[in-house]
Amino acid sequence: MLPGVYTATYKNGKTYYRSSLTFRDKHISLGSFSTERKAHQAYREGVALISRDHITLANYTSHIRALSFEKAVSLLNFRDNCVYIKNPIYLYQNYFVYFLEPQLEYKFDIDDLFFYSSHKIIRRGGRLFVNEYGMQTGILSRYGIRSYGVPGTDYRFANGDITDYRYQNIIVVNRFRGVSLVMRRGVPKYKAFIHINGNFSIGVYSTEEKAAIAYNKAVDLAKAAGINKNFQQNYLTELSGREYADIYTKLKISKKYMEYLGNLTSD
Repeated sequence: MLPGVYTATYKNGKTYYRSSLTFRDKHISLGSFSTERKAHQAYREGVALISRDHITLANYTSHIRALSFEKAVSLLNFRDNCVYIKNPIYLYQNYFVYFLEPQLEYKFDIDDLFFYSSHKIIRRGGRLFVNEYGMQTGILSRYGIRSYGVPGTDYRFANGDITDYRYQNIIVVNRFRGVSLVMRRGVPKYKAFIHINGNFSIGVYSTEEKAAIAYNKAVDLAKAAGINKNFQQNYLTELSGREYADIYTKLKISKKYMEYLGNLTSD
């Protein structure tokens, strides 16, 4: 058997080949392969990565064919930073990068290292998710942003880099459903709207929380008028039940929206 290669067997009895190496007293699996030659090639590439300083993140892809880019990044990080992480993460002084593709990296704060070391990032439809508690959770939720928040409307990147997910670079604009920030004579206000055959304006309010509650109230009124739609309401955990109820009762809803609902119930 070639160096760095050993055989294994599938449940159906078919043989395949695994590759591994040992570095700094740690045994590292390099993956499974269909042939002994491919497994050995992965082993040779892995050895080259950990022993040749001229191979870096800038040129590593030209040095691998059998070895996956994820494993290559892990090995380079282990070589340079003496920390082995299974996911394709490379550490810098105050942050780390997570490679989603060979030349596509996302930046995160070092405080998130433990989380992303054990949670693999998945990209679907341009959005990033992790598998958590048996379901896919959008990473935007870690910033208080709804999973399907709209960039530029609900949040934005301070430095314009859409791959920089460090907390200082994420600016949350709208935390709640059916709420958007508007400026009135230089003063920030919050507009509430609900989507029913188009957007209906509910009103403009002095705080984000009031606009979020106004949206919830508009949802309740819509349901009472017989509109059967799967509305998702806002949750304001910072308010007590009494505080929420007091704001809910006093909030005014736009006359046009109330007239629209009134016409539905009178038909």
